Amino acid sequence: MNVRAPPADPEGLRAAATGHVLSCTGLTKSFGRRRAVDLVGLHVDAGQIYGLLGPNGAGKTTTIKMVCGLLDPDEGTVAVAGRDIRDLAVRALIGYVPQEVALYPDLTARENLAFLGRLYRLRGRVLGERVDEVLEVTGLSDRARERVEAFSGGMRRRLNIAAGLLHHPRLLVLDEPTVGVDPQSRHAILERVRSLGAGGMAVLYTTHYMEEADRVCDRVGILDHGRLIAEGTKRELVARLGEKDRIDLVASGDMEALAAACRSVPDVATAAAVDGRVNVVAGDGRRVLPALLEAAERSGAAVHSVEVVEADLESVFLHLTGTALRE
Repeated sequence: MNVRAPPADPEGLRAAATGHVLSCTGLTKSFGRRRAVDLVGLHVDAGQIYGLLGPNGAGKTTTIKMVCGLLDPDEGTVAVAGRDIRDLAVRALIGYVPQEVALYPDLTARENLAFLGRLYRLRGRVLGERVDEVLEVTGLSDRARERVEAFSGGMRRRLNIAAGLLHHPRLLVLDEPTVGVDPQSRHAILERVRSLGAGGMAVLYTTHYMEEADRVCDRVGILDHGRLIAEGTKRELVARLGEKDRIDLVASGDMEALAAACRSVPDVATAAAVDGRVNVVAGDGRRVLPALLEAAERSGAAVHSVEVVEADLESVFLHLTGTALRE
C-alpha cells in the first residue's frame, strides 16, 4: 500500500476559511472518447452531508478523485476552504476514505492508525490522543488491540473511516463506504456519518443506495452518465419534480362522502374510495393530515388508521432518468 503524507497545514489556513468548505465548478473529465464527468458543479458547507447519488459507472468516483486532487480535471475548478485544490497544503484539509480498505491486516487497529498518523506528521501525545479519539468515534475502542485480519468487513470499513479522521479534516470524502457490509455494520457506519455531520464536519458521501442518501444526507446531487441532473434537499427535489405524497385512510362509514370531503382540503390532488379506505394524494402529506382528519369528522366517517407514504428519492430518480437506480 502506497500512502503519501499530506503537507503540514500552513499557519492560519484553517482559521481563515470562509464560505463553502467545498466548492466545485464545471468539473469535466474524459477517458479517450468517453466523457466520465461532464460539467459537474456542487458545494458543501460545514455541518452538511452532501450525497452524490447515482448508479455504478455514473462518474461518482471520478468526481471525488478530482475533488481530492488525485485526478486532474480536463476543465473546471475545485476549492476547499476557499483555496484551490492545486495548492498541496490545501489537501491536508481533506480526509479521503476510498472504496478499497487501505489497512495492513497483520497490524492491530491501533498500530494501523499510529502508522498512518505518523504519515500525517502526528507525534507523541497528540498522536495517541487522536488515535483514541477516532477509535471512539467509529466504535472500535474495545477492538483497538486486535489485528485487522480478524475484523469483519464492516469493522474494517469503520477503521478505514477512522484513518480518514486522524488529522481533523475540514472535509471528509466517503466513496461508497458501506459496499459489501452486513446490515448491522451499515447501520453503524451511517450513524457515525450522521454524528460527524451533526458535529460540524462537511461530508461528501457517494452511494448508489437510495435509502442511505435518504437517511443521512442533508442535500443530494443525482449524477447519471457523468452529469449532475438534479440537486437539492429531498423535499426540494420532490417538490420541483411535482412528486406527491400518498395518505391512506382506513375508515368506516360513507367512503364516498369521506373521499369528497378530503378532496375539499387545499393541496389535495386526488382522493378516491377503494375497499374500505380512501387513498389521498397531496403535495405534503404530513402538513395536510390534520385538515384531512377534520374533514373526515365532518363527513361522519370514523378513521381507524392512517399511513403517510412520502415521495422518495427513488421516485425522483425514476422521474428524471426513466429507469430505476441501476446497480
